[in-house]
Amino acid sequence: MSIPFEPAIGDWNVNIHLILEYVAFFTAYRYYVYLKKNAVDQISSGNRLSIILGAALGALAGSRIMGLLENPLIDFSAVDFMQLYNVKTIMGGLFGGLLGVEIAKTIIHEKNSSGDLFTLPIIVGIFIGRIGCFLSGTNEFTYGTPTSFLMAMDLGDGVLRHPIALYELVFLMILFVVIRNLYYRNNLASGTLFKIVMLSYFGFRFFIEFIKPNPFLLLGLSSIQWLCVVCFVYYRKTLLSLYAYTKVHLL
Repeated sequence: MSIPFEPAIGDWNVNIHLILEYVAFFTAYRYYVYLKKNAVDQISSGNRLSIILGAALGALAGSRIMGLLENPLIDFSAVDFMQLYNVKTIMGGLFGGLLGVEIAKTIIHEKNSSGDLFTLPIIVGIFIGRIGCFLSGTNEFTYGTPTSFLMAMDLGDGVLRHPIALYELVFLMILFVVIRNLYYRNNLASGTLFKIVMLSYFGFRFFIEFIKPNPFLLLGLSSIQWLCVVCFVYYRKTLLSLYAYTKVHLL
């Protein structure tokens, strides 16, 4: 199998990445429904639907905004509306979804934390989507800089590069195992799991961005890394709490 993986059915080329995106959404949602059915949810069904709607709208807006910011040198005169619409990134989707949830909860006056039920489905959804990114090679901006590292791969342009999507798949598998164990232990305050997932994933992405061919336009950081900084500031209290816990129990 060569990368980019572009199977054909007759004269029709299959967009494997798009197909896996739909599979990711469907699988993540069904996993969420399964978890919700087997959990005691402190949030009413009506409020939960409002929260999901807020998350979806926030994710849609955030993914497109950050997708454009991730490509600040794009030639707008050379692309049409649909191409611009398809410029998106999971980082913007996650943080936009977070803001969408908080706005929705403010509107409906919901005080309970709502994120823990989403944690495992989010990881599974990102994992499936990243398989599509990996198979797309250099057709998607999830490839790394040229390298002689032992994991280097030709992702479609004849250059040995860091397979960023593959690194992320390994990270997500580890994160899933850790979060699943914490989820079923059920000994953390409500909302903590979601914060851990966000901080872990954004932390991973902050460092992995250094081996992507990014335009580092502001203080040596890319737009995605600045979004990571915003996330760290947003969860600064959680970061300080985790640091204090680690200092007491592990150091």
